[in-house]
Amino acid sequence: MDKNDKFNERLNAILPKITSDGFLEKKGLGNEIPFYIFDYPPEYELQMRNRLDILTEWIGKHNTNIRAVHIELFSVMVRYLEGRNLLEKAYEMETNKGSESLWKALSASVKPEYFVKNVLAHQFDLSQCDLILMSGVGSVYPWIRAHSLLNNLQQVTGDTPLVLFYPGEYDGQSLRLFGKLGGNNYYRAFRLIT
Repeated sequence: MDKNDKFNERLNAILPKITSDGFLEKKGLGNEIPFYIFDYPPEYELQMRNRLDILTEWIGKHNTNIRAVHIELFSVMVRYLEGRNLLEKAYEMETNKGSESLWKALSASVKPEYFVKNVLAHQFDLSQCDLILMSGVGSVYPWIRAHSLLNNLQQVTGDTPLVLFYPGEYDGQSLRLFGKLGGNNYYRAFRLIT
């Protein structure tokens, strides 16, 4: 089976898994946090985005008993910056001073602990959801790292199952964004589809 076929097989397994009673009721987890990671090769990003749109729409139409939310992190970050009248200033700073200056300027307001408590928790009532789908972690890098995001999300999601769609590799313990970036990023979650 080639790489594309394997990816499509894994994509097709997502919907039955995340809408199953066992998954939504967190069966077999013991006292583990119901966080899952669906890792995928970054070159399939556009296919993944398209599939997430289809999944979200399908769940909304066919599983109305499931209160699901799809959080696209980059869109959330842009709305946050717009709401604080910082987006145009960010464009100007990057143009005039470069990406490194922009990174330093935005780092404080988009730190994972701040972003989760003051942005995500205010925009979404995560503890009232049955399922949280989260994507865009590659687009918000380097401001928000996946392992820090997940660590901070534990405080606001309750025991709601969360699936992070991750453009890179996850081996059950560490995350490698884009299949290249490693570092101090230990996180214990379940792989959604192996």
